[in-house]
Amino acid sequence: MTEQENNMSENETNIETAAEQTTEEQTPSQPSVEEQLKAKDARISELEQALQIAKKNESEAMIRARAEIDNVRKRVEQDVDKARKFALEKFSNELLPVIDNLERALESTDKNNPEHQATVEGLELTLKSFLDTVKKFGIDVINTADSQLNPDLHQAISMVESPEHQSGQIVNTIQKGYTLNGRLIRPAMVIVAK
Repeated sequence: MTEQENNMSENETNIETAAEQTTEEQTPSQPSVEEQLKAKDARISELEQALQIAKKNESEAMIRARAEIDNVRKRVEQDVDKARKFALEKFSNELLPVIDNLERALESTDKNNPEHQATVEGLELTLKSFLDTVKKFGIDVINTADSQLNPDLHQAISMVESPEHQSGQIVNTIQKGYTLNGRLIRPAMVIVAK
């Protein structure tokens, strides 16, 4: 054999020996490739589970946020609707004494006197026009004729004996009551039978 062939043969032997030594050295200190793959697969599985939990939490948070936004929107719409409906409440309360005064003027005027006939007609037309106008804006008169006392709508200021009426029935109305879009703005002051 030539010297060159000898050197090659020795190199191959040295390489094989070195490879065996490195394999032997790696085995006790480092895990095998299969163990590394199993560990990586386990880690991937853990990360996938964590990702699924994060997606689920995010989805639930989005649903809750949408529901909260819907609730806020509904509350705002209700508040705006109430504000629109009852914005005239304070103004309505200021108009009620005007209606009362017109009614008192009609009651105190002598309707049989021909000289006052024009005044009576003018007051009646003014009162009718005024009541029609406030009715357009949701102000209604509380009915007390032949009805029972309703504490939600009526304020009893006195009770009288009346054989013609049942107990708790309204005998006389002292001051008319009014509602604004169904909400009481002034109770009717009434006299009730015992």
